[in-house]
Amino acid sequence: MKKPLLVLSAIALSISSVLTPVAATAALPQAVSNQQLPSLAPMLENVTPAVVSIAIEGRQVSRQRLPETFRFFFGPEFPTEQLRERPFRGLGSGVIIDADQGYIVTNHHVINGADKIAVQLYDGREVSAELIGSDEMSDIALLKIEKTKNLTAIKLANSDSLRVGDFAVAIGNPFGLGQTVTSGIISALGRSGLNIENFENFIQTDAAINSGNSGGALVNLNGELVGINTAILGPNGGNVGIGFAIPVNMVKSLTEQILEYGEVKRGVLGVLGGELTSELAEAFGYETNHGAFINQVIPDSAAEKAGLKAGDIIVSVNGKQIRTFSELRAKIATLGAGKKAALGIVRDGESRTVDVVLQAASQSKVKAESLHERLAGAEFANTSADDGVKGVKVTRLEEQSMAARYGLEQGDIILGLNRQPIRNLGELRKALEKNPNVLALEVKRGNNVLYLIIR
Repeated sequence: MKKPLLVLSAIALSISSVLTPVAATAALPQAVSNQQLPSLAPMLENVTPAVVSIAIEGRQVSRQRLPETFRFFFGPEFPTEQLRERPFRGLGSGVIIDADQGYIVTNHHVINGADKIAVQLYDGREVSAELIGSDEMSDIALLKIEKTKNLTAIKLANSDSLRVGDFAVAIGNPFGLGQTVTSGIISALGRSGLNIENFENFIQTDAAINSGNSGGALVNLNGELVGINTAILGPNGGNVGIGFAIPVNMVKSLTEQILEYGEVKRGVLGVLGGELTSELAEAFGYETNHGAFINQVIPDSAAEKAGLKAGDIIVSVNGKQIRTFSELRAKIATLGAGKKAALGIVRDGESRTVDVVLQAASQSKVKAESLHERLAGAEFANTSADDGVKGVKVTRLEEQSMAARYGLEQGDIILGLNRQPIRNLGELRKALEKNPNVLALEVKRGNNVLYLIIR
């Protein structure tokens, strides 16, 4: 009967001997062998004040079709469609890129449809923000807060210098919990084909990114911004170690265009093509399958003027390697119209450099309800040189739509809003963001100028 007791005593003794060193370890000083333990804390103390939380409020407009029997009771003129509004709220993150001017960059989808944007700074202060401009196709938005003391801006890195394996730290506001920091590495570069955005050239990271991190910062170990967190890949919207960020070089180019023009003026090369397969590379005398293959050069395009030909393989833009056609498309689009680019190409097995001046993209069209619900049913675009005047043109109009009922006609050119000149979609969007109760539209119709009052 004594054997079990002996065994238990032996077990207790061995547990005690195992636990004793752990207790002793807890009493060790912070430094080991006169060396400080590695920590990200010193870097984060300088960076985290530049990352903010964003809360939005807005109204979502939806169409509801009413039964045709209503016309029996109220007459054939009774509308069978009704616009309904319901309030919504959202949370996200943002990054201060200019402390003097109060500029904050975030994702377009974070502030899309917002009537009110509130920013909470790292120290707990809450301030309201104004939307300067945004670009849905690249998912970037630029905000401005009024002059606020003691703002901290983040330094911008060169995202073209990133390498797979570099350490990365993600900072944001996941699930509205407050500022959270996660770390990992750069898992891949130039990710595309995810159908998240129209122009995709993502940095992929395994640093944990969750809902609410959108618009937050991805930084390197120097505390410099390398990307804006934008999306996650997961079955339930949670972290599975695959997150995506927009490269900071792309963000910088887009925000500069928004500040200068009120919108993004996309550059166009004028080529059609696809991914470079190993078979195509071998057939055209190229040793690897990194690059963008040109199937066709559009007549009178920037590419044709620069001397590009079908069969050329574009391998770099401004000295930076191109891996896929999607990456080429994203880089060219975000460089901006009128910008010069040096393209590295392979033709007949020989490498050469071609200089090209990018042309402006064709007219971008915007659904008017995305600007203001009382303009629903219209489609707008910037005027062209053929119109002879700068403004916003009604390119399409649905019959019996709200915009049509207020008197807009297809072909109208909006020259002003509430006595404020309107020269492009960016200026119209900015004016409508103030959500005025009355819209006094100065409209050019044919050779006449008239006012349409929308209440």
